[in-house]
Amino acid sequence: MKRIGVLALQGAFIEHISMLRKLGVEAFPIRLRQQLQDLDGLVIPGGESTTIAKLMQSYNLTQPIQELISHGL
Repeated sequence: MKRIGVLALQGAFIEHISMLRKLGVEAFPIRLRQQLQDLDGLVIPGGESTTIAKLMQSYNLTQPIQELISHGL
């Protein structure tokens, strides 16, 4: 089963998780750096991009997410 994280800092992350689960995917909220381990994908819900970027920096998620992207996630 695919493991998909949904960035849960702002936006409609609950709705994204619900829909992914209906599609048979293991989906869960991502709020902490350690939760980024062993993912098959990451959904970043839409919203105010400036706010999301600031929250990602506050939670120290920017660099780990950039690393996942550079490794093909």
